[in-house]
Amino acid sequence: MNRQIILDTETTGLEVDQGHRLIEIGCIELRNRRPTHNNYHRYINPEREIDAGAIAVHGITNERVAQEMKFAELAQDIWDYLSGAELVIHNAAFDVGFLNAEFARAGIGGKLGDVCTITDSVAMARRLHPGQKVNLDALCKRYGVDNSNREFHGALLDAQLLADVYLAMTGGQSALVLDHDGDGQQRRSRFADLLGESDAPLPVLMADAAELELHRARLAKIADKSKGKLVWTADLPPA
Repeated sequence: MNRQIILDTETTGLEVDQGHRLIEIGCIELRNRRPTHNNYHRYINPEREIDAGAIAVHGITNERVAQEMKFAELAQDIWDYLSGAELVIHNAAFDVGFLNAEFARAGIGGKLGDVCTITDSVAMARRLHPGQKVNLDALCKRYGVDNSNREFHGALLDAQLLADVYLAMTGGQSALVLDHDGDGQQRRSRFADLLGESDAPLPVLMADAAELELHRARLAKIADKSKGKLVWTADLPPA
């Protein structure tokens, strides 16, 4: 069963090697490209001051997290939740670096790469769109993902947006997670309605003979216009 966790974090500052800490973690769980609603979201007391520049980005103040649990109190639950999954993270080195530092500080041996597969969606986007902007806002615009509510960065909101972007980049299907109506009420994704919320494998529908023939005709036209430079006809079954 394919378990993926789309993950994002917010921090007190940019440099983990200067003692900056996590203050928020947001995770969206997918199984076989479907939302499970087994998500994880926590604010965290970082046990240090948050840089003013970081507050300007994510809007999370020292007062907001002062009464939250410390990472050491959450570490085992987070480790167990993430273990065994493919983690999809935008600029993975940043978030994984902070998480590994927090796990080490909490006394958990090992690193996330030992128990998870880590996929960097920034690297994926750069391969797909060389020379183009690949920040989350740019990718939302490219793939038609509504990010109009993103006044500040936030771990759970950004994980939800990244889930939609990732699904669009990897299969042309997006919006599998819940989003919101204009009045703030949650509504179901249209893909959740189409596919259901079961975690059974997605059905594979094969083209019939008539559809294949139409496809061959279209490829023949493309081959003619490209003067024989068409490269993917070898994957078609014989007529």
